[in-house]
Amino acid sequence: MCRTGPDLMIALGQGVSMALAECHAQFAKHRWDCTHLGKGHSFGYVLVVGSREAAYTYSIASAGVVYSIMAACSRGEITSCGCGTTNRRQPRVQASWKWAGCSVDLALGLRIARKFLDNREVEGDARALMNLHNNKAGRNAIKTTLVKDCKCHGVSGSCTMRSCWMSLPRFKKVGDHLMRKYWRAREVRLGEQGSLVTGKSDRKPRTADLVFIEHSPNYCEPDNTIGSPGTKGRNCNRSATGLGSCDELCCGRGYNTHQQLKSWQCNCKFNWCCQVECQTCTQNTEVYTCK
Repeated sequence: MCRTGPDLMIALGQGVSMALAECHAQFAKHRWDCTHLGKGHSFGYVLVVGSREAAYTYSIASAGVVYSIMAACSRGEITSCGCGTTNRRQPRVQASWKWAGCSVDLALGLRIARKFLDNREVEGDARALMNLHNNKAGRNAIKTTLVKDCKCHGVSGSCTMRSCWMSLPRFKKVGDHLMRKYWRAREVRLGEQGSLVTGKSDRKPRTADLVFIEHSPNYCEPDNTIGSPGTKGRNCNRSATGLGSCDELCCGRGYNTHQQLKSWQCNCKFNWCCQVECQTCTQNTEVYTCK
């Protein structure tokens, strides 16, 4: 792939980078904040523990690769793609819209992501099956979050008919979708038939679900073997409760208080013609970091 499709490799790298950035943003207030991912590995080798966090990481990376391939294709940066098919039936004859235009090439994005990410999981054990399932959940998230865009046709903008096509959403929408799946992730185990099953019911998890095989550590202390950077030095909110609060982030160790001078432009005025003059306002604020 590196030799035959350098344009694909560029998009792959961009997709993984975008996924890591979204992971950082989604977990900014969590003890585990995604900061260690990507260090020392071109495509960010993920957590050793088969936890919820690992499930999210695999799914968002898979989604990022699909998204980036589709976006690059839409911009004309990949030569081996074209318009995608909607896989949807045309509406009724009397309907005021029809499928037309150039939808994003979902099939290509799914195929490349599957080839690039799934081929690494060769062991066939519970962890490999977990990774494959979460890869698929990430690809499914792109399908689920595609948006329908339409263009009006008609006399004087009357919009008597619309042509519609499928487009990519903002990637944050994909990250939010997978974050909801993270909170509802299912614990699974290796069943007798060699597939993942949930609980004691021996039911297979749904394709859209994230799955994990091990409970998450508390991530309070640094431990490279489990991918935990610890929370010492993390900024926290003294007045909040729950995620992002000093009580939650600092794991009972307490926090340090620092004075920080913030400055910004203020009292701006427009002088004729044509200049804007502003004053610089400053304020001392307290910043709290975990001990």
